[in-house]
Amino acid sequence: MYRPDLSPVADSLALSALVGALPLLTLFVLLGGLRLKAHWAGLAALGTSVVVAVWAYGMPVDLALLAGTEGAAFGLFPIMWIVLAALWVHQLTVTSGRFADLRGAFNLVSGDPRVQALIIAFCFGALLEALAGFGAPVAITGVMLTALGFSPVRAAVTVLVANTAPVAFGAIATPIITAGSLTGIAPEDIGAYVGRQTPLLALFVPLLLVALVDGVRGIRQTWPVALVCGGAFAVAQFVSANYLSVELTDIIAALVALAAVVGFLRVWQPGDGERVREDLRRAAGRERLEQRETDDDTARAGTPGDGTSGGDTARGGATSIRATAGAAGAAPLTGSRIVLAFVPYLVVITVFAVAKLWEPAKEFLAGSDVTVRWPGLDGEVLTAAGKPSSTTAYVFPWLSSPGSLLLLCGLLVAAAHRVRPVDAVREFGRTVLTLRWALLTVGSVLALAYVMNLSGQTITIGTWIAGAGAAFAFLSPLLGWLGTAVTGSDTSANALFATLQQTAAGKAGLDPTLLVAANTSGGVVGKMISPQNLTIAATAVGLLGKEAVLFRKAVAWSLLLLLAICLLVLLQSHALSWMLP
Repeated sequence: MYRPDLSPVADSLALSALVGALPLLTLFVLLGGLRLKAHWAGLAALGTSVVVAVWAYGMPVDLALLAGTEGAAFGLFPIMWIVLAALWVHQLTVTSGRFADLRGAFNLVSGDPRVQALIIAFCFGALLEALAGFGAPVAITGVMLTALGFSPVRAAVTVLVANTAPVAFGAIATPIITAGSLTGIAPEDIGAYVGRQTPLLALFVPLLLVALVDGVRGIRQTWPVALVCGGAFAVAQFVSANYLSVELTDIIAALVALAAVVGFLRVWQPGDGERVREDLRRAAGRERLEQRETDDDTARAGTPGDGTSGGDTARGGATSIRATAGAAGAAPLTGSRIVLAFVPYLVVITVFAVAKLWEPAKEFLAGSDVTVRWPGLDGEVLTAAGKPSSTTAYVFPWLSSPGSLLLLCGLLVAAAHRVRPVDAVREFGRTVLTLRWALLTVGSVLALAYVMNLSGQTITIGTWIAGAGAAFAFLSPLLGWLGTAVTGSDTSANALFATLQQTAAGKAGLDPTLLVAANTSGGVVGKMISPQNLTIAATAVGLLGKEAVLFRKAVAWSLLLLLAICLLVLLQSHALSWMLP
């Protein structure tokens, strides 16, 4: 049986951590520096992780390859299954013409794109994160903003940054529940600590969003509604996490924030909305022109392609949505059309609320999960502590997966919008075709994560960082950030590092609950640069193959917010300990 050695290179933890980080360095350099397409960067990083696992860590070749196959399977199902179903639901609304009515309905609330970004990317995105998670919020809100006239890059970056504060309590608080089950700390206690960290992010994220949409001028003109949005979400998240329900925290916070924004807009409206819409239209036009020129240069240079270019995808996807919206939006909206426009999202909320909150349905769905002991891998790998690894058991949630629930939502939406079965099936096939490179990207990235985890590379890096002693309070969120950046999941980051955080806290004389919570909070700002989320966002807005562009625009925000979380946790461990329960 294979057991990872934490210091396999020259018996040095620091040198081993450097070697163990080579797959991540490969991924980020190829993606952000050399601007390689995400699927090629993912495959290259995967190859590097296998080489490091076999050469440096002594993992048998067959086990390293089998670990990669299990990770790829997890990447395809349930991760990409969720994205596929979410985009299919959206395409059904486009096919039926109701998506145009949705845009008109949002214009009735406010015609200002900056406010629409707050409502859609932040409030509605938080609600989707609370119920589904795993990329569904980015996929759905990304296409919604694109259809409202946002350029693909601006829409993608906006939804990536917005998908931060809700992540810790996403999917009915799955990251926190996972951390609690691994450490033995009550999830309510971890949630209370996280509820005194992420609300501070939530307070300022809406300001970042209006800045992304309209720069400093956007902050100057819309800061009142941005603060109302962030403040309402922050207060509701704090109160729910500490005094009501950890599982329902994001649902409560999202609905409170949405109600606060709508109520505030009844007495105050920002000015200059038409100018912002015109600026966004011009920016979208310039972006399409630049993309067309890039594609033409690539074609003249004879650079091998993927069979489809990012520009073609954007013109075939986002442009067609905008054309549909424009054609149908000319007629005045009626009450019935507005209701029908919101039917898909009301269906999503209802289905997920029943599946996640009604105990009989929850138990029935969970009972349908199939556990597959990965052939050739299960029972052959130990953790660094010498215990059998539980990661080698692959859970196939064929019915309880958010993707399967979204498929049910799609069937209900098709019936409500009277989409012919043949058209619904055709749209599903088109969505699969659109996602073919995203499937390869996410599959390779999750394969990379499994190889790194089972070989010991990830735990080596974490153990080395944890050796900082008392200064670990500052570095603690970095582990959550790293874990989420690699796997695309705050839940997975907690599965990797929650126990390590607890152990390191004991050695450094720090509060274990604080550091476990810090792992969760640090993870929320790593999600925006995870290759998985970048691919989902790029695919949703029609920029498949342009993940490197999104990475370069999002990484600075991710690092800035990470620094803020690190400083907050450091202060909470000493000077601001009064903030903690």
